[in-house]
Formats: sequence, C-alpha cells, structure tokens
Amino acid sequence: MFFFQTIEKLDNMVDGGNYYEAQQMYKSTSARYIAAQKYLEALDILQSGALVQLKHGQVICGAELAIMFVDTLVNGALAYNEETFDRIRKIYEAFPRIHVPHFLGDDYDDDGQKLSEAISAAKVRSESCSSFLRAAIRWSAEIGTSRNGSPELHVMLAEYIYSESPETDMTKVSSHFVRGNDPKKFASMLANFMGKCYPGEDDTAIARGVIMYLSQGNLRDANLLMDELKEQLKSTNLDFPKTDLIQFIKYLLPTLERDAYPLLGHYGRSIRQVQIVTLYLRR
Repeated sequence: MFFFQTIEKLDNMVDGGNYYEAQQMYKSTSARYIAAQKYLEALDILQSGALVQLKHGQVICGAELAIMFVDTLVNGALAYNEETFDRIRKIYEAFPRIHVPHFLGDDYDDDGQKLSEAISAAKVRSESCSSFLRAAIRWSAEIGTSRNGSPELHVMLAEYIYSESPETDMTKVSSHFVRGNDPKKFASMLANFMGKCYPGEDDTAIARGVIMYLSQGNLRDANLLMDELKEQLKSTNLDFPKTDLIQFIKYLLPTLERDAYPLLGHYGRSIRQVQIVTLYLRR
C-alpha cells in the first residue's frame, strides 16, 4: 500500500506543476529500490514518472526517466518479453507528436520566429525519444533477442524519426526499417516520402532500402518491399519511378536467385551507383 501511495504522491506533484521536484524524487526513490535489487518496483516508479512527465509535455524529464527505466532493465538483467516490450511501447507512445514539416503556413510569423521555436522543440523531442529507443535496442541486443536488437523497436524508432524529425534522414530511417520486421510499413513510408520528395530522390530512396536489405542477407524482405511499394503506389495514383537505377534493382533481385548476370550489362552506371551506396553503408 505504501509503495502505491508513493507513486500516487509523485504523480500528483507533477500534476500540480512541480516538475523538477518530482523528477528528483522519482530518481532518488527508484535508486533506493535498485540498491535493494527490487528492480520491478523501480521499474514501476520510473515508468509512472516518465508517462506523467511526458503527458505534461516535459520531454527532457520524461526521456531521462525513460532511459533510467531501460538502465534498470539492464542492471536487473531482465528478459525481453511481451510484458517488457509493452511497457517500452507505452512510454514511446507517450512522447508528444507534432509534425513539424507540415507547420509551414500562415500560422507562423513573417520573421519565422514561431517556426524556429517549433523546429527547436521538435529536435528536442526527436533526440529524446531516439535516445530512449536506442538504449532499449542496445538492451534487447545484449539480452539476446537478436544480433541487431528487437526488430519491433527498430520499426518504432524508424517511424518516429521519419514522422517527427524536422530534418528527415532517410538513411537512418531505412537503416532501422531493414533491421525491423515490417517491410509493408517500410513501403508505406517510402510511398509517403515519394509523394513529397524532390525530383530524383525517389529512386535513390527505393534502391537504398533494397540494398540495405540485401546487405543484411535478407532477399525475402527486399522483394516484399518492392512488391508492396508497387501496390501502395498504385492505390495512391503515384507512378513507380522508371529510371535506370530502378530498372537495375528490378533485374538485381531475380539475379540473386538465378544466373542472370548478362541481363545487367546495360546498367553499368546504375551498378556503380549501387556500389557507391553499398560502400557508404559499410562505413
């Protein structure tokens, strides 16, 4: 009873606007439970604190407690399972979401002050949530889910970077998607990107995704990505790019399943482009 009263008291402090004081109490209280190796109790306190701070828009405070939540999973050598993933997902979903790229419009001052403030706030949100999810991915890799860490967490991070970062880094987005387990969602993101990217960026984004899958030895999802992207573009009345690079990718995939190298002779320039992309990915 005392334990739950403590959590309620701390949450009420945040609700009352005492964010910093509550933050110090969350940290000190959880530290006592960790010192006593009562890791589950510490997790309850840190999760509750992260959720209530994020609910009130206190992103830095919430992210700090969220990362401490992951650190406690590490210190307690706790397993990655459906329960722990669900707790991480709940914290992730509590991070504020405001799509800054869509802010451009009449709501902002002519001097751009409001836009500048919005972009700065978006960077804080994106970096804070990304730090939390990267820590969770490292923990999941260390605990043995897979060499690259939890595929589900990679998908979550890819989605957040794409939708919330004021400067979309498609290389990072694609890198996490290919370590994930949802090529259909990856295709949906690429279709969305193609609808608003600069001319000439669309085929590079598609080729990058395919080559990244292949660099992971994942021919199946590389094919799934292309097939799903074709379907999604058809449903949105967008044309699939018809460049040499895309034509090369279309030949490359069956080539890896059978001896069809002579089909690629015409696409020497595209091969060089893919070689450059591959070298970049290995850096």
